[in-house]
Amino acid sequence: MGTEQKVAVITGASQGFGAGLVKGYRDRNYRVIANSRSIKPSKDSDVLNIAGDVADPKTADRIVEEGLARFGRIDTLINNAGIFIAKPLVDYTEEDYASVLATNLGGFFRITKRVAAEMLKQGSGHIVQITTSLIDHANSNVPSVLASMTKGGLNAATKSLAIEYAKKGIRVNAVAPGVMKTPMHKPETHEFKAKLHPMGRMGEIQDIVDAIMFLENAPFVTGEILHVDGGQSAGH
Repeated sequence: MGTEQKVAVITGASQGFGAGLVKGYRDRNYRVIANSRSIKPSKDSDVLNIAGDVADPKTADRIVEEGLARFGRIDTLINNAGIFIAKPLVDYTEEDYASVLATNLGGFFRITKRVAAEMLKQGSGHIVQITTSLIDHANSNVPSVLASMTKGGLNAATKSLAIEYAKKGIRVNAVAPGVMKTPMHKPETHEFKAKLHPMGRMGEIQDIVDAIMFLENAPFVTGEILHVDGGQSAGH
């Protein structure tokens, strides 16, 4: 597809990792299709903001249809939208269960299926999931079985899709963060959460952006779960 500007789809794009990734891809001259439930229209003509809940099947259709109508192609998909609820198992409600599965798994399934179909047509693409290092390094201070169940499923799906598409020009990877400084974590909790990492600090949004940009520029890397967790997954 020649020298056309590449296009990235980023879900959960209104704050945190998502907002950082929108800037990161724009800094690399990508056009961006940005989605979140409450995202406002962008003043940047190379950014198409599409409001909608990824748990709603219609949202994936709108992202792809409106994105293609505006930019004509999709080169990268970042599955960033997710719900994290830290509770002991017996305290989870049916509503917690339904919402986490609908977003973390249902949202991933629908948007990835739609975007992958377009990538297969063009014979190239890159798909990245944001998961969590808790999958590999459970912590009694952060009981989170629903996150481990759903994000662990995304790690497995990442490897499965990487092999399915290995000879079709599409790479599939994941980034597994530790505890990062995002709006999800209140400042008064930062000192405690920094101690959860062997490096003694929380991660920054830019750490995740840099990790994804590494994967974006690593054409021989697929099926990788890249831990960005200050050493958590290695041990304590």
